[in-house]
Amino acid sequence: MGATNADMMRWNMPMKSYFYFFCIFVLSVLLFQTSFSAENSDTILIGEIDSSLQCLIKMQKEIRGIHPFLNELHPIVFAEDNYLYIFDFDKSSGGYSFIKKEPAPFPLLDKVRASFPLSVYDSKPCCIVTRNIFDSKAGYVTIFHEFMHCRQFLTCELKLKKDLKIAQEAAKRNDYAWELNHPFPYSDSLFVKYYSGFMEALNNRNEVVIAEYRRKLKRHLSQVDFEYLVWQEWKEGFARLIENRIQSYLGIEVNQYGKEKPYNRVTFYYGGSKFVEYLIQTEPGLYPDIDALFVKILNY
Repeated sequence: MGATNADMMRWNMPMKSYFYFFCIFVLSVLLFQTSFSAENSDTILIGEIDSSLQCLIKMQKEIRGIHPFLNELHPIVFAEDNYLYIFDFDKSSGGYSFIKKEPAPFPLLDKVRASFPLSVYDSKPCCIVTRNIFDSKAGYVTIFHEFMHCRQFLTCELKLKKDLKIAQEAAKRNDYAWELNHPFPYSDSLFVKYYSGFMEALNNRNEVVIAEYRRKLKRHLSQVDFEYLVWQEWKEGFARLIENRIQSYLGIEVNQYGKEKPYNRVTFYYGGSKFVEYLIQTEPGLYPDIDALFVKILNY
């Protein structure tokens, strides 16, 4: 006598249950393997970063006499596969420690070199980079450039911005990227003429001509454009100067990027570093006092 429909149903029910539990088991194994692989990958990545950070600390001990700000090490964040790996310096151990991994709250590029307060780390000013920064000794030096921005933020940056029209207007627009995106008239013929003359006068250490071109720039540019020029000369020019002094000390070719035409924002890194260098040679007290340095640049 053949099996009835009821018999078939009783036979199929356990088989379906076994198949269901088998699928759950396989899925669990795959998820565990994926999780284990990710954790193992993170462990390797963190170990590689830690090794490079030990080299950074060794370099910092060698070059910290160049400027007082180099005595302090700041948080470093590594952008990797849409995640941020946050490291901070532990004074008790004398080394960097891995703090945490966070999803990146912004799109990431293949090559990142930046410094800003990081929302996922209590809005502390951090150096944000990708691991390819360790491909060369100059890359290590770039981290100290970004550290200067951390120090500027912690020292006087917010206070200085309060008195700038360009920063006030940007705040009203909720424009937090004005330092990068301000539509400065880089191609304006008179600006190009005046700023070229200004940089040449700096190279010649001609005090009278330097002052003359600063007056011309201030008269020609709008208030917000002149403030933008001053801000970039102070912020990026100072950091570039420290970067180049480190490179010179280590026997690395200094960074001259920005002196070529057509002019752009990086022009102020180059021109600013030359201006800051000139000012601190005439007034050495401005070297550690970056607040007074800004006022000097603004009112020169």
